[in-house]
Amino acid sequence: MPDHLLYGAAYYYEYLPEDRMEKDFCMMTKAGINTIRIAESTWSTWEPREGEFDFSILHRVLQTAKKHGLSVIVGTPTYAIPPWLAKKYPDVMADTHTGICRYGHRQNFDITHPGYLFHAERILRRLFEEVQGYENVIGFQLDNETKSYDTCSPRAQELFKEWLKKRFKTPEELNRRMGLAYWSNSIGSWDDLPDVRGTINASFGAEYEAFQRNLVTEFLAWQRCILEEYRRPGQFVTHNFDYEWRLYSHGLQPDVDQFDAANFLTIIGCDIYHPSEHLLTGAEIAFGGAVAYALKQSNYLVLETQAQGNFGWLPYPGQLRLQAFAHLASGADGISYWHWHSIHNAVESYWKGILSHDFSEGAVYQDIQSIGQDLSRLSEKLVHLKKQSRVAVMVSSRSQTGLKWFPTCRQEETPEHNYSDYLRWICDACYRLNIEYDIVNDTKRDFSNYDVLILPALYAAEESLISALLDFVRAGGKLIATFKSFFCDEVLKIRHDAQPHRMTECFGLTYDRFTQPVDVSLASDTVPLPKACAVTDWMELLSVQGAEVLCCYNHPAWGGIPAVTKNHFGRGEAVYLGCCFEAGGLEALLSYLFAEWKLPLSPCRFPLIVRRGINAQGHLITYYLNFSGQSQHVPVHPAGCSLLFGTQVGENEGITLPPWGVMILESA
Repeated sequence: MPDHLLYGAAYYYEYLPEDRMEKDFCMMTKAGINTIRIAESTWSTWEPREGEFDFSILHRVLQTAKKHGLSVIVGTPTYAIPPWLAKKYPDVMADTHTGICRYGHRQNFDITHPGYLFHAERILRRLFEEVQGYENVIGFQLDNETKSYDTCSPRAQELFKEWLKKRFKTPEELNRRMGLAYWSNSIGSWDDLPDVRGTINASFGAEYEAFQRNLVTEFLAWQRCILEEYRRPGQFVTHNFDYEWRLYSHGLQPDVDQFDAANFLTIIGCDIYHPSEHLLTGAEIAFGGAVAYALKQSNYLVLETQAQGNFGWLPYPGQLRLQAFAHLASGADGISYWHWHSIHNAVESYWKGILSHDFSEGAVYQDIQSIGQDLSRLSEKLVHLKKQSRVAVMVSSRSQTGLKWFPTCRQEETPEHNYSDYLRWICDACYRLNIEYDIVNDTKRDFSNYDVLILPALYAAEESLISALLDFVRAGGKLIATFKSFFCDEVLKIRHDAQPHRMTECFGLTYDRFTQPVDVSLASDTVPLPKACAVTDWMELLSVQGAEVLCCYNHPAWGGIPAVTKNHFGRGEAVYLGCCFEAGGLEALLSYLFAEWKLPLSPCRFPLIVRRGINAQGHLITYYLNFSGQSQHVPVHPAGCSLLFGTQVGENEGITLPPWGVMILESA
């Protein structure tokens, strides 16, 4: 773990139109940048022809970086193969659900291919040998945003067969667990397994997706094993995990089990991109940071985020600074921009870096320089911020796959929402209310550290998880679950008892009808809902069996039927949301519940975001972040010293944050 804040950029000398390395590194140190990230895209540079290696540029970068006092994170160049490798092994290109990939793009090959793995190991070992003597190499990044690239090759499907044998032992057990009798899909022997790309069985298809996620874990573990033969004590191992992509980082990554893969890293890295200009809210920074922190319950590195970034992301004055401190407020120990200089050719030419195409010290560079000065000065106070949330939101890869197979919306005029939409529905409501939350995986069984546990669309749940959730509520915990929860087992086979499975007594309700809402709204005499709070996507018609009804449906046919309930169970309470509804209604409901449960709730609301943690000196650090273009009044609590300005701020002293402004308080 670094002992100071890392502040850096990806640096690609091989992309430059001219030799300016000395000048670049002088500009970096002038801007307070202390770390560069290199090499993850360089296979064809290091090995231009099979078996011919040239690491001269690598050595020059490392030597010049050392001269300028820059630390280096070395990425392994295995996510983009050179042309000669694709020509040598035509079948190395991924055979996917949609066909065989063509060479040109990155990350479009079969990571199980023996030829690929042979040559990848060779370039890895040569690279690790070349960098062994450099003390300024502080860590390694394994590959880059790795996925299985949807490989469905005969080789991959043979590996899947072995996966199924270990999981289910016999064809008969596979048939039973997955209900393969439907449409005569049962197999009589393992050799009868059909090509997964034609399956109509969600259990079979979902199992293959779980297998594909495991391929990623095994691939990163394989690289880590090779690296261990060369790595010095103290050098960290990371990977830049990304998120479900919606033109920016949006939700839980469906193609990687990041909790499993994290076991082979010493520190988590992540890539967080987000809307900017008038669309900047900070929600993606908070969500992405919560996921990254959760993977090891520890601080992480933002290995990629935007300086200027994609077209339409040019930051307003003040936004770059706000973004940087928002990352630190979420628990980041480092921020690295993608990338240092804007590229002059190819597909990412207009994904701009810190420097524009003319390499001048422009406005963005000057902002980076100002931030760098503050990070250098405050590093001891801000590094290793420990987050201590009493609220947790559960994520589930199996449930995410289930909602892909069985989405909530099917009407052509209504865009289908997926699992990440409902996850973000919950997380963003908490964020806007300044309810800080942890992310927990559905493999976790001990929730005693939390007061409130929220389950967005926990469609697939193992029996042991259900038992742990029941114990949590009995012991006094507060549980909130949404629609489409507890419906099926871990292989997506639907339960055949009363829904929600094993939770009817806990929630004090059941249901057997659900539909897509049209012109439906929520009504409540208890919760101060916004006017005409629309129900969207999915609605379950709840039948209470002892639960208190908080909200009903408002509709000519469904009017008066319970929609949201609360029930005492053991020493705790369980709330069930039988539908999706407007974000403002969810915020009103959460505010009502936290007041009922006498749990602390900040008086501040979005766009004023308040985030807290304990620093390495044991002091409380409070970030006040203004995500708006208007000044915001801040009621300060508790009193403290403003780290950016060195002034004391008294308890409940009102101060004003400028548009896109930041204040950081340190309190005893």
